Amino acid sequence: MSRSLLLRGVAAGALSLSAAFSFAQEALPPIDVGAFASSPSTDKGSLTAPPVAEQRRRLLQTAGSVAFVDAATPEMETRHVADLRDALKDVPGVFVDTRYGQELRLSMRGSNLTRDYHLRGFELLQDGVPMNYADGGGDFYEIDPKYFRSIEVYKGGNALTFGSSTLGGAINFVSPTAHTAIAPNMASIDGGSFGSVRGQTQVSRVLGDFDFLVNGTFTASDGFRQHSQSDYKQINGNFGYRFSNDIETRFYFGVYDVHQQLPGTLTLSDARSNPSLATSPYIAGAGPNGFGANQARNVMNQRISNKTTLQTDIGRIDVDSWFVHNYLYHPIFVVIEQEGETWGFSPKLTTQLEIAGHKDELVVGGRIWGGGSTDNWFVNYNGMKLNPGGGSWTNWVAMSNPGSDPRIRNNRMTSLNLEAFFENRFYVTPELAMLLGAKIFSDDRRYSVIGGIPFEPLANHSEQNYRGIVPKVGLMFEPQKDLQFFAAFTGSRDVPDFVDLTQGFFPPTAGSNFTPLAAQKAWTGEIGSRGKWDRFAWDVTYYHSELQDELLKFNANPGIGIPATTFNAKRTMHQGVELAASVDLLRDVTAPGAGDLLKLSQVWTWNDFRFVGDVNYGDNPLAGIPRHVLRTTLAYSRPDGLYVAPAVDWVPEGSYVDYMHTLQTPGYLLVGAQAGMKLPYGFSIYVDARNLTDRHYISDVTTIIDARGSTPAAFYPGYGRSVFAGLKWAF
Repeated sequence: MSRSLLLRGVAAGALSLSAAFSFAQEALPPIDVGAFASSPSTDKGSLTAPPVAEQRRRLLQTAGSVAFVDAATPEMETRHVADLRDALKDVPGVFVDTRYGQELRLSMRGSNLTRDYHLRGFELLQDGVPMNYADGGGDFYEIDPKYFRSIEVYKGGNALTFGSSTLGGAINFVSPTAHTAIAPNMASIDGGSFGSVRGQTQVSRVLGDFDFLVNGTFTASDGFRQHSQSDYKQINGNFGYRFSNDIETRFYFGVYDVHQQLPGTLTLSDARSNPSLATSPYIAGAGPNGFGANQARNVMNQRISNKTTLQTDIGRIDVDSWFVHNYLYHPIFVVIEQEGETWGFSPKLTTQLEIAGHKDELVVGGRIWGGGSTDNWFVNYNGMKLNPGGGSWTNWVAMSNPGSDPRIRNNRMTSLNLEAFFENRFYVTPELAMLLGAKIFSDDRRYSVIGGIPFEPLANHSEQNYRGIVPKVGLMFEPQKDLQFFAAFTGSRDVPDFVDLTQGFFPPTAGSNFTPLAAQKAWTGEIGSRGKWDRFAWDVTYYHSELQDELLKFNANPGIGIPATTFNAKRTMHQGVELAASVDLLRDVTAPGAGDLLKLSQVWTWNDFRFVGDVNYGDNPLAGIPRHVLRTTLAYSRPDGLYVAPAVDWVPEGSYVDYMHTLQTPGYLLVGAQAGMKLPYGFSIYVDARNLTDRHYISDVTTIIDARGSTPAAFYPGYGRSVFAGLKWAF
């Protein structure tokens, strides 16, 4: 898009918004302050899906750092929510940076620190049910950020209430139901830069004791970079039945059809001077690049889960069960084709007791979940499977021998996880609660080489079991409403997934190599406060983690697209500050009693992650994530639904690329603005403009050992200037 065309588009959008606002002032009926939802929602909730206000209240009883994102706020309704970064960028302590489409890096408290593909180190949940695969790894393609009614963020050990015991914690995406949906019917369309267009439809009904909701989101984009086109079809929904006031069951379902082209990494020079390139020019020794190999990630997943809730004399009993079928066709330096399933069962009891006249709240639960998948590799010929026949790696792309098995690997991966956990909150006084919890687990990983193909002729099996007990203690002090202080000390265990455990990728003829890595172990202490006072609101936490056997990775040959090697670092340290604060600068700005508001908000995440006395790296900072990430927003809102918010995203200094601490990405400052408003008859519009100065910056890196004496293609450029707009009808 040319600069003049873009400026004309921004000007036209501003004039349209101004004209629409003038019309709305004449035609729009009065709206309550804060009721920005496009159409009134009764939000009564139900047993299996409580009201949004109740979801928030339960979350804020956690003795530790948590966050809540409500999809019906002005900040979210006027934002182009294309991926998790858009949904979570106002949450301190959550680092999300996109590469292309929904390929991104998500990290909390240094979890997933050096994994620049897939996910590890935290759990993604949908309505309390894991979205991760059984080995703990996973993807982001089952997440439609426009679908969910709310998002609950549990950092670190605060996710124990779901049975999670990872360093990062868990993020729970809560589906709308017919009882909590913003409106019974909704349709929207939005789009903008990079050929992006998205349509969404949603319908829900309550029919006596039965209710249902179905949502479809369809997204297509040419992408900011060459060879980054995406086409997503995501269908979600649920239906529930209330047997009585004390028993309800709800089925959730989803179908996800994703086609995503993958550009490669760039050199620092190319990423800053020509960020739309698919890959940097051929680098000696790097082999075929992502563009020439037609690299892609195509996913077809289906999931179904059930939550049945019973309100009994002993408390609330929730029983979750789930099954996910996943299929992956993934041309990279080879073509990886995987098909498998994940299943699980999780009962949980939540009850309230009285001990010596003191209130006591207890959660006891367990999870049994597992699954497996086939893992077949083929030679990649322009994104297609090629029969290797024989010969060397460099000659395969010119060969085809239909007489032999076309696979170069034929493996199966299986996992089984047995977990039990409890969390008890004892109130010493009505204001002071003591928390004690623990989880015991046994996780099994089994990798089987089936054999019978030219390069892996012998069948063999490798297995690793991980066991442990993870404790948690904490305090919560709430001297008055809207004022909390908390402290907690937790353990964590991160079990390696199969990306970590299966190494020795190149050349593929070398065969599979199961590497029995140790589980990552950590002890984390945190202290913090959240609350509101007069014009001020805050949420601040300091945490410190001591780690053993941290799972880190490095890429020995960036640019070729080969998955990196993972190793256990003997001792490391993570610490940081997670801060969100706001102040109402002006109330009733235009006239007494007008109800309009000017608010200044600041989000700051400080990351200090480093080796501790390492024999090779000393006390060097860990590579992969910037030290400081800040976001400042100045928002003006009116009770009739107008919302305007310029924002600045600032990374003072970029992340390091190598463990030897010799190559660092430049810092950057991005300027953007979003605006939206309500129109008559349930319509609303928004405009979201980003990186208005068209700054060339680095959004993500792939980590290496030592950058000295080389020009690594290890960089993912951030998006250039962009403008998106949308129209929604809720009725």
